[in-house]
Amino acid sequence: MEYPNGEEWAALKNSTITNNGEKIKLSTISCGALKLPSGKLIVSDPFAGMRKSGNNFVQVPSGEYQVAVTLADISPDLDGSHIREAYASLILDNASPEVSRKFLEPTKDGKPSDRVLKAGEFWGYGVDAGTACFCDADAIEKDMPSEDSWYEGLFENDKKDCWFSQMDDKNLIRDGIANIKLPLTNSGNNLILFHSGWGDGFYPVIGGFNAAGRLVAVHTDFHVVGPSEE
Repeated sequence: MEYPNGEEWAALKNSTITNNGEKIKLSTISCGALKLPSGKLIVSDPFAGMRKSGNNFVQVPSGEYQVAVTLADISPDLDGSHIREAYASLILDNASPEVSRKFLEPTKDGKPSDRVLKAGEFWGYGVDAGTACFCDADAIEKDMPSEDSWYEGLFENDKKDCWFSQMDDKNLIRDGIANIKLPLTNSGNNLILFHSGWGDGFYPVIGGFNAAGRLVAVHTDFHVVGPSEE
């Protein structure tokens, strides 16, 4: 089967696999819960691609859902010396097995366009700051300050709770991942961010579906685990 339904798909696995002749040790790490009051799921680069309003999103049921990142140990001896983020996953229903996947198209109104993907194409988002995130579009619009204050006021400054510091704090979740409360929220609305595998690029948004065709997860794949070359 073609990507993203091939045997090489490895999101949420805790095992050692062989991928194109190389051993990769996979493990998952919980990032906590993400609040999605509107269900308008943004998948984007929070530092370079996210805006206060007008973000592309994928519509999912509103609620609060667990997020997990699948880590890939690609060190030669699988000794943990070289770890990359392979996937990030929003788990909508942990009790219903995912049996198939397809690309999801983030749009301004959450409704897919009528464009048909060509072979090898996928819908997704660009990363220019080595980081991606999951968040709610309405929460960002409501609970973030003026956009021109974001970088020095929130992202990078001398405060311990700035976003870069939280992302680099291995004592929180782990180096490269952070669950951040939005600065103006009164209801715990948050954003979960994570390093994007190899760094900058264009990455897909992928829906996982159960046997009845219901969406049970949303993934982003950072292309650390590659499609089979055979």
